[in-house]
Amino acid sequence: MRIYKFGGASVKDADGVRNVLNVIQTMGTEDLGLVVSAMGKTTNALEAVIETYQKNHNNYLDLIDELHRQHLQIIDALGSKSPGIEEEWLVRFRESDIKKGIKAIIESLKGELLRNKSRNYSFLYDQVVSNGELLSTRIVAAFLNACEVPVQWKDARQLISTDNKYRDAAVQWEESEQRIQEACSDQLFITQGFIGSDENGFTTTLGREGSDYTAAILAYCLNASGVTIWKDVPGVLNGDPRVFQNTVLLETIPYSEAIELAFYGASVIHPKTLQPLQGKEIPLYVKSFLNPKDSGTVITSAPEIKPSTPCFIVRKNLVFLRIASRDFSFIGEHNISDIFHELSTHKMQVGLIQNSAISFSLCVEDKYHKIKDLLRDLESRYKVSHVEGVSLYTVRHYDDASMEMVEAGKEKLLKQRTQETMQLIVKD
Repeated sequence: MRIYKFGGASVKDADGVRNVLNVIQTMGTEDLGLVVSAMGKTTNALEAVIETYQKNHNNYLDLIDELHRQHLQIIDALGSKSPGIEEEWLVRFRESDIKKGIKAIIESLKGELLRNKSRNYSFLYDQVVSNGELLSTRIVAAFLNACEVPVQWKDARQLISTDNKYRDAAVQWEESEQRIQEACSDQLFITQGFIGSDENGFTTTLGREGSDYTAAILAYCLNASGVTIWKDVPGVLNGDPRVFQNTVLLETIPYSEAIELAFYGASVIHPKTLQPLQGKEIPLYVKSFLNPKDSGTVITSAPEIKPSTPCFIVRKNLVFLRIASRDFSFIGEHNISDIFHELSTHKMQVGLIQNSAISFSLCVEDKYHKIKDLLRDLESRYKVSHVEGVSLYTVRHYDDASMEMVEAGKEKLLKQRTQETMQLIVKD
């Protein structure tokens, strides 16, 4: 069994859905499972529905109707003539009940909101946003079946059992494995990324990079030969080409190295996706849906990264903090514990740490806009200075040339090196 995951960018419009057909026809449909995300910006649109609904604005229904129209437009475009698509397939698709199926999902969403009594935002979020994946997979499944690719639509809520920590649910592995093996073995199937259900049947979502994680869950439970994440890039590069020049394709990345890169902020695969794959040594491929036969990148149990080259990561709009004792006493374990308690309380993500006898320096991401509260609480006990709007550069497997390139022309606030990693905080 192979598992393919197609993200929102790969199914954002009719051409994208047609290309899904091209990819699986090119690569073969035997022993294949498909995981598909919501189309394009659908998740953002559904988040806007929730925001409007919570403000008690009735025009949230208009937003849902607009989302309905957008999906109907994609269906109409899929039913029109296109190179490589047989006319009889188009007729079959146009005569299918896909529009009725989409309308049923939309009406169910409206009913969910009209009946809702819960004030739990995370619960409501999961019940609403999950509809994006239901819409996309229904459309893709109907199109593939019309084009003589017989695929079985599966509801991920019936496959993946989770706890009830909405928006970041934990998988109940034993029950999920039993469900998946019973429902998905030995057949071409399509299901939704990102979603599952709790013991009461309520929809849950799997958190950050949830669709990739779904693919990994299915691969683990089905003992798949591999997982392929299809993207609009040739694979994983050694740096963001919008920031760094002369980037190169990483052909092979060890699991451990991919986790290191993700930890430092690289746009690779989230560690929670890699963990089940690493447990069974299932390779993960990152490939271009525009050039499906190209080799791309494979993340596997290889001993080292290939080619051997520095890897560059940058995180912008961070905050640099320097925390010192007020009486020049040592910054000891109890101080560090106290500081990290405050960081956790204010939901700060830490990117770099360095300490001396009387000070503690760190770089944090203020994702939830709580820096003022953090500074207020720390300044009650410590002497604190801070610089906002800094960038954190990380170079894995650095050499002299890569360090010089990153440092050139920048106002440096702090530099830190280990055997494999160099980090540099600069003022933008």
